[in-house]
Amino acid sequence: MATDASGELEGLDGFLREYRAGGYAVQQVREAVCGGCAGRHFNVMADDDAGCVRRICVACGDASYVADSADYVDEADLGECACPCGGEEFAVAVGFALRGDGEVRWVSVGLRCLRDGSLGVYADWKIDYSPTAHLLEPA
Repeated sequence: MATDASGELEGLDGFLREYRAGGYAVQQVREAVCGGCAGRHFNVMADDDAGCVRRICVACGDASYVADSADYVDEADLGECACPCGGEEFAVAVGFALRGDGEVRWVSVGLRCLRDGSLGVYADWKIDYSPTAHLLEPA
């Protein structure tokens, strides 16, 4: 996984791989990059129970849903993600645990606080349908 010049994603790839959401190893990690301006700093809204995450680019305000989150936004109660230090800007990466046939089994959304560097998985959810190739498109 590529990191930007200032290293905001340092350690996040390995953290997601070790996290093992649902008990499954993460085989692929994708860095979130804004489709509007290529920014890599985000405010993040999440509902872990609904499996829904929305990221908002700090630079341009462009908002997008992670993986299949848009499908669940109507039943989600999104709350703003914040680090224990109070930081609310993050580098974002998405980890994918895959089935033997290459279909996505589980999604994990990892954040690295841009204030203190803390790492965390703020949401993860099971994928119980296929095909899932569209989920592996750029985060």
